[in-house]
Amino acid sequence: MKRDLPSSAPNPAGAPVAAPSLALYAQVKDHISRKIQDGTWPPGHRLPSEHELVAQFAISRMTANRALRELSEQGRIVRVAGVGSFVAENKPQSTLLQIANIASEIRQRGHDYRCEFIALERIAASPDIAVWLDLRPGESVFHTVCLHLENGTPVQIEDRYVNPRAVPEFLDQDFSVVSPGEYLVRNVPFDQIEHVVDAVLPTAEQAERLDMPPADPCLLLTRRTWTRDLPVTLVRCLHPASRYRLGSRFRVDGNQAFG
Repeated sequence: MKRDLPSSAPNPAGAPVAAPSLALYAQVKDHISRKIQDGTWPPGHRLPSEHELVAQFAISRMTANRALRELSEQGRIVRVAGVGSFVAENKPQSTLLQIANIASEIRQRGHDYRCEFIALERIAASPDIAVWLDLRPGESVFHTVCLHLENGTPVQIEDRYVNPRAVPEFLDQDFSVVSPGEYLVRNVPFDQIEHVVDAVLPTAEQAERLDMPPADPCLLLTRRTWTRDLPVTLVRCLHPASRYRLGSRFRVDGNQAFG
């Protein structure tokens, strides 16, 4: 019987790169998730079989089976008995049920999209940000503030904090090519999302940036994401209520409804 290698053993060529403390089945899941996330394996792509995973990563059949089983339970892949495992088809979801890319949303409407950076920096985490991202107060954190415009009209202020422990290379990216949010979605497989929506009034500065009356209401979407229980990002997206809607739909059994 093939035995799993200890996590300190060198990986064979093609094995997933992960923290030594990460269980082997989780390393395989992470490897497959990244291939799906970055588009290397598109919907419908056939995944390596359990036998191929065993040979490629020098793991047991049980470990390979657990990785595929959990990905199937999460809806990321589809397993067909006697045929194989395949990347699941993308399903359209409400912006409250997924991490939406505002640039793509605007362009899909046939409108012009533009992003203006207000801040792009490394700062010391304030006590509240440290709590949200499970850091020590004063510990280094990445911070970006973006103004998103649709056909020249401001529609969102995005105030984002990123955990350097999860994405140490974040500030090394060229954000004139890809937005911070899009970069994170493409490169950091997330397994938990939290969304909270509040009705708020903008500050005088926010109202000026959004070109709106200070007395008009805004929708504030606060989102946190995690990967393997490690907080990745905290982002607050402020939208003029007259220019933006947020919504979702569920069946009465609690499952998401699509379409």
